[in-house]
Amino acid sequence: MNKMPIEIGSIVISKAGRDQGRRFLVVGEVDEDFVMVANGDLRKMDRQKKKRRKHLKPTGLKVAEAAKRLAEGRSIEDHEVRTWLSEEEE
Repeated sequence: MNKMPIEIGSIVISKAGRDQGRRFLVVGEVDEDFVMVANGDLRKMDRQKKKRRKHLKPTGLKVAEAAKRLAEGRSIEDHEVRTWLSEEEE
């Protein structure tokens, strides 16, 4: 079974919890079980959500710009996250 990786910059869909069905951008990795996600709306960059990887469904899409900026330690604005999520939705 070849699973798509959930890594920084990946766009994922929540499979569990009250945010089920919402799209998120992975903005950090905590450990092998948890990642930090944000969507720029209910979960802003200053209030990221810690989610289990098993509760996220990878879409196979990745925002290279977000991954690059986070790796360099640069910040990302909430409006950019919303834009990236809406662009990839279409």
